[in-house]
This record gives sequence, structure tokens and C-alpha cells, in this order.
Amino acid sequence: MAARLTALGALVIDTDEVSRELTGENGRAIASIREAFGPRALTPGGAMDRGYVRQRVFGDAHEKKRLESILHPMIRDEVESRIAKATGPYVVLVVPLLVETEYYRLRCQSIVTVTCPLDVRVVRVMGRSGLTRAEVLSIVATQATDDQRLAVADELIENAGTLEELSLAVEALHGRLLNCARAVAQE
Repeated sequence: MAARLTALGALVIDTDEVSRELTGENGRAIASIREAFGPRALTPGGAMDRGYVRQRVFGDAHEKKRLESILHPMIRDEVESRIAKATGPYVVLVVPLLVETEYYRLRCQSIVTVTCPLDVRVVRVMGRSGLTRAEVLSIVATQATDDQRLAVADELIENAGTLEELSLAVEALHGRLLNCARAVAQE
């Protein structure tokens, strides 16, 4: 969906992508992560060891809070910097933990929730991350429920069908977002 919106002219900012940049080799967050979690939290190449850090923070609220206190302000700063430089008709923020992160909910003029059945999501996450089903379900259990996501949504996109169906839904959404952007520009 994000790739299709980008192709249609939107600036898409993915907070997970920003996080990966910050925690990659020579990323701005690396020194703070090393200081907070020790040298074991880094790969030999100098990136954050995502598996190690995931094991430390999921299940330990204090450790999770410590990681979030490092990353969230940096992510917000980078997102705001990219928004300030935007030249397209509108900006799309991809925020997987939108419900849990009030800052982004308040920052957005319209919230689009993309949904599909849990089993489909689990298989997709396993395919792109290499995590086991149990690991994915453990992570999902710490996140907002589908009902909570739907409660904050202004728009809903169902992503359980074909890529063609998703593309048609995204094109229709793009039209609505363009109209919204024009209305905001006229205010």
C-alpha cells in the first residue's frame, strides 16, 4: 500500500524504516543503545542486534521503556524533519504502533487502518522477518487489538484479497486524500 501511494505522488514516511536507519550501522541511536544495553546489543558490523534486543525488551517493561526512550524521540525528530521537507500533495505516516503512540495520532489529519485476518498477518510477518509463529504472536499480544485500531480509524482498507483489489482500494484512497489535502490547503 505504501509503495502504491508513493507511486501516486505521496511522501510516505515509515516509522519502522526510520527506526532501522537509526539502529543500522553507524546509525544515530547506536551509541545510546550500546550505553544502555552494552556491547552485546550490537552486531559485529555495529548495527543493533535486533534479535538480542527483542529478547531483552519483550517481557521486561523497564527494558522496553528504556529502548523506547532512546528511539522514540529520535524517530519523531526524523519524521518531523522529513515532513518539513515534503513537496508532494500529502504525507503518509506508516506507524505500526499508532494506537499506542498518541503523538502520531494527534499529528495526523486522517487515520487509515489497514487490516486483514490475524493468521494472514502472522504468515506475512514470519515471511519477512524470520520470526517463528510463537514469536510473532507474542509481539502481537503486546500491541493494540483490532477493535482498538478500528476505533481510531477514519478509513479502513481491507488487505486480505489480491494485489489488484488492494491497488484499486489504494487508488480510491489516494483520491480522497488529495481532496482532503486540497481542503486543508484552502483553510
